[in-house]
Amino acid sequence: MELEGQLTEIIYQNEANSYLIGILENEEDTITVVGYMPFVIEGDYIKVIGNFVVHREYGKQFKVETFEKVMPKTLESLERYLANGTIKGIGPATAKKIVKTFGEDTIHVFKFEPEKLTQIKGISKEKAKEMAESFVENWELWQIVGYLENFGIGPANAKNVYKKLGPQTIDEIEENPYILIDLVKGVDFTKIDEYALKNGFDINNYKRIKCGIKYSLIKITYNGHCCTLENNLIKYVKDLLKADEDDIEHCLIDLSVKDEIVIEKREDENWVYDKEMYDAEANIASKLILLNSAKNIKHIPHFDEELKKIEKSSNISLSKKQKEAIKAINTNNVVIITGGPGTGKTTIIKNVIDIYKSYGKKVVLCAPTGRAAKRMTELTGEEAKTLHRLLEIGKIEKDNEFTIMNYEVAPIDADVIIVDEASMVDIYLMNYLLNGIYQGTKLILVGDTDQLPSVGPGSVLKDIINSERIKTIFLDEIFRQAAESKIIVNSHRVNEGEYFLSKEEEEGLKDDFFYIKEKSQDIMLEQIVSLSKGRLKNFGNYDFFENIQILSPTKKGMLGTKELNKKLQQELNPEDDSKKEKKIGDIIFREGDRVMQVKNNYDIYWEKGNTLSLKYENGTGIFNGELGRIEKIDFINKQIKILFDDEKEAWYEFSDMDQIEHAYAITIHKAQGSEFDVVIMVVTGSSSMLLTRNLLYTGLTRAKKLLILIGNDNVVKFMINNADTKVRNTGLEYKLRMIS
Repeated sequence: MELEGQLTEIIYQNEANSYLIGILENEEDTITVVGYMPFVIEGDYIKVIGNFVVHREYGKQFKVETFEKVMPKTLESLERYLANGTIKGIGPATAKKIVKTFGEDTIHVFKFEPEKLTQIKGISKEKAKEMAESFVENWELWQIVGYLENFGIGPANAKNVYKKLGPQTIDEIEENPYILIDLVKGVDFTKIDEYALKNGFDINNYKRIKCGIKYSLIKITYNGHCCTLENNLIKYVKDLLKADEDDIEHCLIDLSVKDEIVIEKREDENWVYDKEMYDAEANIASKLILLNSAKNIKHIPHFDEELKKIEKSSNISLSKKQKEAIKAINTNNVVIITGGPGTGKTTIIKNVIDIYKSYGKKVVLCAPTGRAAKRMTELTGEEAKTLHRLLEIGKIEKDNEFTIMNYEVAPIDADVIIVDEASMVDIYLMNYLLNGIYQGTKLILVGDTDQLPSVGPGSVLKDIINSERIKTIFLDEIFRQAAESKIIVNSHRVNEGEYFLSKEEEEGLKDDFFYIKEKSQDIMLEQIVSLSKGRLKNFGNYDFFENIQILSPTKKGMLGTKELNKKLQQELNPEDDSKKEKKIGDIIFREGDRVMQVKNNYDIYWEKGNTLSLKYENGTGIFNGELGRIEKIDFINKQIKILFDDEKEAWYEFSDMDQIEHAYAITIHKAQGSEFDVVIMVVTGSSSMLLTRNLLYTGLTRAKKLLILIGNDNVVKFMINNADTKVRNTGLEYKLRMIS
């Protein structure tokens, strides 16, 4: 919808990001408008495009997607605009005189004949010039939001561009559209390039080539890389821009000299980095070494005796490796503990917590995702937070947008910090974490390097281990109780490149792993539906919505998550007159649906428990990977209420449901860091990039009590043998080794 009127009141305005709540008045109505609206003040006339929503607390509002300022359409409204303090040197009395004198020509006079303003008593030539310049500057601001939309840059980022370029923003971009690649992360290079070429830029223009280089260095991060070989970069940029190789090499040297990129020489190879990415790696390396080499002020004396006391009180007999790990934490400031399922990582964490707490030390637990933090809390009985919550990281992760070095994080008040699922921590998050740790704090990284790598760039845990600069304990013994589980034994076999246990080898082990070999996708689908609809109830009284999760390697195809979700919704939560449903795009959301948050949302309000209860909590923020169920669809207020697995309740506007996906079936990537009582995993033909050993291993290790694998045996064997996981180009290991 499109509305037009005067912004008569600003109720709230965030100076940092231009988010605004205000009152828009026109001849027909008075409307509350909300959204990102830079450059507006009370009294402005604006045209807004968006939709009406109903906020559960504040009622009906117009949610602005984009807007533009418009000139007042009547002389009365023009006078009000000139009098509102926007134009330097003009107050209510002067505004009245100007409009009375020039009438319909007022705007023309300001823009093209400012000397005429001297006809009004009290306005000198200098003052007329000043007024006109102020008017034109404001006029220019009005054009910026609309202009930047040509490049896919929305109002939220328009103000940041203006802050850096000032009143000449449009002129600067016209002269060199490629500067936008530095000003807005994630901007669409193809739109910039198309615009520039249409406006006369030469194919070998150095500004164009430099922009292409920077864009290429940003693009590699989407595939997990931190850097790329110089020769590969030159070839890619040449193919992208059709530019001359000599010109590309010249631009690389120039960017390096100006410190906009970094070329790191390692032996006989040159690796090229975006400057921020290089600085992040260098910062992580130096901070880790500095932290590790600092005085061990948290060292506990007579540690062996304390360990014996804890063992006795908890009635647990620790293995040699577990004792080695716990002692290593006492003698080192930074320690890595790595191993597969059933190797005793959780027992180590519990003992470390008990020992340090008995000495009055503060132990902080954290993990990269909400589900991993929740699982850590359940296993230890101690509160665990996500790294984002711990560091109080705000909205720094927009689509493809990252701020690496210059983001302030909250310092962590802790004597010991334990990070679980550390293999999921990317270069950005590790950089933030180390910036928040005081010297003298102990840092323990716990993870399994054989699982899938982080979604973001880097192979942080693997690189630190491979550098051999940080004390690392490798847990390779499967404990007796764990060794009785077919899930755990088969997971380890897969990780070592071996096929599952034979019937004879399974003797005496728990019946917690079942493999249904099947080639027909139709029959596989029938099996999934049958197992989900109650076939497992007699086996362990398992209910789909309480205990069972379907995993698939892919989103695509008949057995990918998209099609599985449609089928499982139809079978497990079918259309019913008693259940409301809302179609958004191609997706039908229905009361009772299992869903997942698929983006970090730092703003959304949630409540937990009854307001009269002692355990009542509220706050903001639902994060990528959190699972829940749709409780209620409210058509009057245009909202959907979701109850998440940790009992948080949140209301989503219909317009915000692009953050939510069905989760009857989820990808193995999305399941990382989570555990489920029962996992039904389907494996069928897909891209060989997806069919890897570590993907299969990660999927198998998501099951706690029961795992049912339904797969084409040829594909399963291919995955077990396909250990060639995509190598990520990073330099953290190298930098750690180089620090003396």
